[in-house]
Amino acid sequence: MANHIPKVVLNDGLKVPAIGFGTAWIKGTEGVQHLKTALDLGYRLIDSAFNYENEGVVGEAVRQGGVPRDQLFITSKLPGRHHKYDEAIVTVQESLYRAGLDYYDLYLIHWPNPKVNLYVEAWQALIDAQKQGMIRSIGVSNFLPEHLDRLIQETGVAPSINQIELHPYYNQAEQRAYHEKHGIITESWSPLGRGTDLLKNEQLGAIATAHNKSISQIVLRWHVQLGAVPIPRSASEEHQRENINIFDFTLSDEEMKLISDIPTTGPLWDQDPAVYEEF
Repeated sequence: MANHIPKVVLNDGLKVPAIGFGTAWIKGTEGVQHLKTALDLGYRLIDSAFNYENEGVVGEAVRQGGVPRDQLFITSKLPGRHHKYDEAIVTVQESLYRAGLDYYDLYLIHWPNPKVNLYVEAWQALIDAQKQGMIRSIGVSNFLPEHLDRLIQETGVAPSINQIELHPYYNQAEQRAYHEKHGIITESWSPLGRGTDLLKNEQLGAIATAHNKSISQIVLRWHVQLGAVPIPRSASEEHQRENINIFDFTLSDEEMKLISDIPTTGPLWDQDPAVYEEF
């Protein structure tokens, strides 16, 4: 299955699978089993974070899973409380020790934390950690254009990825246009609109019926055709299998427009990156 997943080229030349596996709330021995199942089904992009407290689970699944390390694309994220340069460097090292990995394929700043205003300092730490071989590619999460502008202007280095909330109820058209203009790949968290009635939407249901697919598959295919990289999370083997099986059909331009024109309800959580502080 993994061989059938296309790859997206990042601005630093690395290639990332076009769909990944989210690991928020996946922990412990049970979490290792869920991740091993995902690896068996073909997932190769695994997304974690320091604050998920499961980097060890990811590392253990990698060791037990039997997939060669160079075929995997493992991500973690820097928490807001460690944006100071020296703390950021140590935190990347600690992330590696927790997972038992020699390097991360991608490391992100989890949130900009603009009130603290140390995200440029944190970004410089990731630039240097990349030079030291701890990270192959560096990016951010939940950054607005104003934050991205500062990173680029003050360091000369654009993130390879910005991971943002993205789903048909919050299609982030302006943010995605900014990313495209600046060569930044959009990665989608909560791609299926967790906690909403998205998967019961009648318009999506009609499109799913036309393609003999589930609504989840239609939505994830929409992400891929937008050029975004979705990272759905599921502990269910059935849903894991369903979510990754989206590369044998194509949505028409009309279907893509219908999905993109679904009325937006905005972000699902009270986490405005302009003011939200994550620690």
